[in-house]
Amino acid sequence: MKDVRIEGYASLFWTRDLNDDVTAAGAFKESLQAGPIRMLHQHDEAEPVGVWDEAFEDARGLFVRGRIMSATPRGRLVAALVGAGALDGLSIGFRQVKARRDGALRVLSRVDLWEVSIVTFPMLPAARLRVV
Repeated sequence: MKDVRIEGYASLFWTRDLNDDVTAAGAFKESLQAGPIRMLHQHDEAEPVGVWDEAFEDARGLFVRGRIMSATPRGRLVAALVGAGALDGLSIGFRQVKARRDGALRVLSRVDLWEVSIVTFPMLPAARLRVV
């Protein structure tokens, strides 16, 4: 089995997620400059499933492009599930650095981004991947 190339938006700016979080443009800038972002499955840090070759902010949000690696059993499983359409969500793992409250919303203006996971149910329903 070959590595599976994927891409998508892991976060969309100014879009409320199911946890009442909203990410401001520029929130990921420092993390992206600091080093690589990990690719996990369901936020499980014990078994990375691939690599993000690119991660950047554009006008819409945080865009990622990478490869699910077939070298591990979990990578093969995730690749097969993505290929079948059973997994298509993206979700970010982060630590809040700077945020403010706006009513019920938490507006994240700076975060320490640890990882972007391939997930079944993303906290931000519009955060989806596609196979390229």
